[in-house]
Amino acid sequence: MNPLSTAKNLVSFAKSQIPMFQTQMKQTKHESMAFTFGDAVPVLNGNELSDYLESWFNGRWYEPQVNMNGLAKSYKSTPYLNSGIIFKRNFLANLFIPHAKLNRKAFEQVALDYVWCGNTYLEEVRSRLGNVMQYKPALAKYMRRGEYDDQFFLLCNDHLGYQEYEFSNRVCHIREADIDQEIYGSPEYLSALQSAWLNESATLFRRKYYNNGSHAGFILYVNDAAQDPNDITALRQALKDSKGPGNFRNLFYYAPGGKKDGIQILPVSEIAAKDDFTNIKSITRDDTLAALRIPPQLMGIVPNNTGGFGSIKDAAEVFYQNEILPLQSRMQQLNEWAGDEVIRFKEYDLKNVT
Repeated sequence: MNPLSTAKNLVSFAKSQIPMFQTQMKQTKHESMAFTFGDAVPVLNGNELSDYLESWFNGRWYEPQVNMNGLAKSYKSTPYLNSGIIFKRNFLANLFIPHAKLNRKAFEQVALDYVWCGNTYLEEVRSRLGNVMQYKPALAKYMRRGEYDDQFFLLCNDHLGYQEYEFSNRVCHIREADIDQEIYGSPEYLSALQSAWLNESATLFRRKYYNNGSHAGFILYVNDAAQDPNDITALRQALKDSKGPGNFRNLFYYAPGGKKDGIQILPVSEIAAKDDFTNIKSITRDDTLAALRIPPQLMGIVPNNTGGFGSIKDAAEVFYQNEILPLQSRMQQLNEWAGDEVIRFKEYDLKNVT
């Protein structure tokens, strides 16, 4: 086949398709378009049923049922979630009695890991003679349970990627009870993650709204014909020079015609930001505190009503009885494993609090 004739045929075919394409464009130019956002995603959909079977064993260790990297980022997403977890950590650390084999700094890491991810790990460090010297916490974010109950791995980052380290010493694993599997623990605030993410999204949206500088503060609409065009130019330049970085942008529109209400100021900044920011922040805050079960007065939250939240001493006492004491009992499982009273707590006394 002659290449020149083939090229001519292709060109002729392309030219013949141009009118058809233009006709389609004319036909669809004025067609309306409708679209909808995605439907609400239920907790139990077909793609996630497999997540409720068990923790996946990859041949070396069991993978956590929750993505630890994502959970660590979510822990820092909102001040209410982060501050609530730190509050529980500080409460436990304040009542902890240091031990010769477990100091206060090590216990703070133990308490933080248990509260934020529902798992805490303590390595038994022995001397050359076989005596226990100390109990050293291992970061729960990077810990993995092996095939056997006493087999644990620590995932480390190096220049080649992940590097696994298998513990040769005994490791104590204290976990929060879970209904789906018995390998790892689950934090108690998982149900509030959607609210925490919504809180973060609302804050980021509001920050972008103020920082991008692309929104309008008002529209200055002029339809009276000016006697001197330089007046319009000067007015436009004055509005332009009044803008600053991050401030509301102002729009100027000149339409000579000389009708009634020739100059109008149309505020649009308040209309453009109907994101219900205050209500979103309040509702998501309440959801997060409900998941952590922390009274709002203990978090330093200012009440919206005149009556307040009630006595802070009563709230602290109830919180101690219902939340801190159960946490202390779970952490004292280490004593049974170690054969020594390593974790001890003093009584919570509010008599000296005014």
